[in-house]
Amino acid sequence: MPNVLNPEPESTTLNTELEMPTLEPATESSQPLPESTSSPELAQSAVSSTLDADAPTHPVTAHADEQAEPTFDSGDDFSAALEAFEREQAAEAAAVEAYGDKIVTGTVLKLTEKHLVIDVGLKSEGMVPLEQVVDHTGAVKFQPGESIDVVIEREEPEGGYLVSYEKAQRLRVWDVIEKAANEKTPVMGTVVSRVKGGLTVDIGMKAFLPGSQLEIRPVRNLDGYLGQQIEVRVIKLNKKRGNVVVSRKEILEEEQNSKRSRTMEHLEEGAILTGTVKNLTDYGAFVDLGGIDGLLHITDMSWGRLTHPRDLVNVGDEIQVKVLKFDKDKQRVSLGFKQLTPDPWLDASERYPVGAHVHGRVLSVTDYGAFVELEQGIEGLVHLSEMTWSKRLKHPSKLVKPGDEVNTVVLSVNPADRRISLGMKQLMENPWENLTERYPAGTVVEGRVRNLTDFGAFIEIEDGIDGLVHVSNLSWTKRVKHPSEVVKKGEKVKAVVLGVEPQNRRLSLGIKQLQPDVWESFFSSHRVGDVVHGKVLRTAQFGAFVEIAEGVEGLCHVSEAVGDDGTQAKMDQGDEHEFKIIKINVEEKKVGLSLRSIGHEASRAQVEHYKESAHKQPVSSSTTTLGDLISWKSER
Repeated sequence: MPNVLNPEPESTTLNTELEMPTLEPATESSQPLPESTSSPELAQSAVSSTLDADAPTHPVTAHADEQAEPTFDSGDDFSAALEAFEREQAAEAAAVEAYGDKIVTGTVLKLTEKHLVIDVGLKSEGMVPLEQVVDHTGAVKFQPGESIDVVIEREEPEGGYLVSYEKAQRLRVWDVIEKAANEKTPVMGTVVSRVKGGLTVDIGMKAFLPGSQLEIRPVRNLDGYLGQQIEVRVIKLNKKRGNVVVSRKEILEEEQNSKRSRTMEHLEEGAILTGTVKNLTDYGAFVDLGGIDGLLHITDMSWGRLTHPRDLVNVGDEIQVKVLKFDKDKQRVSLGFKQLTPDPWLDASERYPVGAHVHGRVLSVTDYGAFVELEQGIEGLVHLSEMTWSKRLKHPSKLVKPGDEVNTVVLSVNPADRRISLGMKQLMENPWENLTERYPAGTVVEGRVRNLTDFGAFIEIEDGIDGLVHVSNLSWTKRVKHPSEVVKKGEKVKAVVLGVEPQNRRLSLGIKQLQPDVWESFFSSHRVGDVVHGKVLRTAQFGAFVEIAEGVEGLCHVSEAVGDDGTQAKMDQGDEHEFKIIKINVEEKKVGLSLRSIGHEASRAQVEHYKESAHKQPVSSSTTTLGDLISWKSER
């Protein structure tokens, strides 16, 4: 196999295959072997002359179809063979040494787990470490039968020669790389692997690119650059060690400075420029204007509301922006996007008059309502209370969701505050409008108790229509402290319509009105002076409350609770007495009672009876004494 030692057209072929002679007892040659050779030709000449001197003088007998095999009949034969082998090895080593750092072209034979085995024209094959001949994906760049340039480094103890593909590449491109380093010209390379602290870039030979020299700003994910072709500059090299360090950051900084200089020439407030979105944050986007970055704040992106900048732009987008503010000393630029178009709120009142029916898309839903986009930059709020006539809607999400198309009515417009109030229920029939005609006062209705409060119970008589039964209208006879004493939530009950206020969306109901008013019945059949029988319900310091009819109470003041003998009468709960009605207040539904008056009535009746029985004739009261009456009573 021919072996190319250098790029010159002529190459030297090194043949180290030696014939092993059959040794007979003979005198060993004392001709010395040259210690070193300066070229493969000299090495082969030295080996040939040595073999000629040691060749046997006796003919070798062998079969015609068999190769002669050496035979060793004594220790001298073995010594001669060993010496011949050692001379052969020395010649091989001399031949390898003669190659030096010259490039040899070999042929790929096969692939093993760790090496690429190639034929370099020597006695044994050459072995290239596999990591030298793989690309960034781990695939081997050479296949059996293909040619490969290598440098022979040394013979391995276990056999074969260690050869280097990388060293051959360095020798070929070193002059080019050295020139690029001196002149600071960029070179193209391919990122082939990730190493500690940076990347390996193939620029004809493997060079180290530190992570800090990859971009102007720090890069977290270096793996994303694998396989990419990039332009780098050689910043350090060591020929003896074969080390090369490159930088991409220097080239980018120079380009950025050049762009910045050009951009600064026409950068001023009010200028309209084209830039590229470099980065997105929650509060805005950074736009590369050409060597200088500007901040496009989220509030300057759209006349409408954005939840995140990515709703409008993405990294890499090329957009037009307007320079809002430029601080030349601090190199800070504030940009605007919405300023490129007129403010849609300027004529919002004319385009969206109150009462107009408008169509829009639900942007977001909150606890208190839904925001509806009418056009780019114009959105209105449909409050929860304006979504439906029914009071049962607890959250807007029960009715609408983001993305829904809805029809609304403009309720109010405030361009100064950039607000539009919208309504949805206004497009539906208002159930309160003809409620008075459908439920006039006195109508008996039936519904389900939806809610209980301290002041009453709400009863739904139809969808969206709730009426209130106040605690005072729950019972004629009971002193109701809470509506739960009379009705339960979810219970179906009947009630009487007491009044309707459509403008205030109020409906008053009563439950006790289903029964006759016991007070009216009592007042119609009783007058002041009537004697009634009563039972003490409860007492207080000022008197006792007495039930004188079902659901009707009267008060007997302490001054009127006096017995026949003039002492304070016993008025305990549950006691029953006869009382005289001494006061009636129909409006306030109050009845005054007296125990004292009952005693006086009895005394007068006794006096009249005495007169009739003692004298058998009418007697003037002026002639009757108290002593007479007492004596009469004692006799009886």
